Amino acid sequence: MASTSYARPSSSQLPPSVFNPRRHVNVHAERVSDVSNTEYPGHYPGEDHSWNLAHFKQNLKVSVKRLSQRSVEFDLIGVDASIANAFRRIMIAEVPSLAIENVYVWNNTSVIHDEVLAHRLGLVPLNVDPSLFDYREDVPTDRNTLVFRLNVACEVDKSASKEKGASRKFLHELVKSGDLEWIPQGEQAAVFAGCTPAPTNKEIVLAKLRPGQEIEMELHAIKNVGKVHAKWSPVATASYRLHPLIVLNPSKPVPPHLGEKFAACFSPGVVQIDRDGQISIHEHNMRKESMSREVLRHKEFEGCVELKRIRDWFIYTIESEGPYAPEDLFPEAIKVMRSKIANIRQAAEGLLADADGVDLPRASTIGADVDVVMEDA
Repeated sequence: MASTSYARPSSSQLPPSVFNPRRHVNVHAERVSDVSNTEYPGHYPGEDHSWNLAHFKQNLKVSVKRLSQRSVEFDLIGVDASIANAFRRIMIAEVPSLAIENVYVWNNTSVIHDEVLAHRLGLVPLNVDPSLFDYREDVPTDRNTLVFRLNVACEVDKSASKEKGASRKFLHELVKSGDLEWIPQGEQAAVFAGCTPAPTNKEIVLAKLRPGQEIEMELHAIKNVGKVHAKWSPVATASYRLHPLIVLNPSKPVPPHLGEKFAACFSPGVVQIDRDGQISIHEHNMRKESMSREVLRHKEFEGCVELKRIRDWFIYTIESEGPYAPEDLFPEAIKVMRSKIANIRQAAEGLLADADGVDLPRASTIGADVDVVMEDA
């Protein structure tokens, strides 16, 4: 592959490849250009852009920027948008989790209809590790079903003040997710001895009751994936955006007296102005830029700055609401992707074997984390 040098600001701390124009999506006032990647075989004469494993490993980078109890932000660099989007869709729709599927209503005298309450219960995220359960195909067992009980009755608080004018107080007027009681089945008591199955958030309001109203139900939770129903999606959100790139034109600097106006066109902290009025871009805060294109509306800044996005630099934001720690969701998506690749490879080998009249064993690899050997083209 031909080597190329790129012009970049002398004070920049970013890698030189960031300023490679082939990696840029150019942002204009009312459109974007250069959206598609052009580094493929045959596009550039004299350059070999066939897929190469060593080159791919060299360019691939994953960097965690922020991690909390429920969310993670990380950068994925060096992959095509189709791969980045595949991981996003897998996290939403194909990483398994447990959710309430069957609701058996013994008594419900609340104002909420049975169907509406059952739907609300299904959306309550549970803290159960899906790897401990099998997919349920027919008969419920302790290996594929969790059982909960919801039994709440509202009554007047007899210990409350009975003075004239005092407001009435009720017990259990709010039915919350924390009222779900786990009923162990089979060997589940031993398996979950260290972590009792329960909702991840025990303060979700499910219904409101008044004295004389009660709810009694039995709930069965099973394992499945988000593409069947959104209640099995383990993420609250899983999204990505391309890393912004703001390039100042050294041949046409921003006039110092317009520095504050120029800085106000960008997200806070992106543009910095020193004591001498010199304007520069804060490279660490550049990722915060929303790309509103406000600066392109002002004629006085025409030609002073270029707005771009880096085509293969993805900023992921993932929020977990299920049993997975946020940093575990992306590795789980990679496992699913690997199993898909293994299935495709097995099918392709089967087609070749059929053409040659050879019978190959075809063991199922669905859901398995198998090794896929990738070689240079």
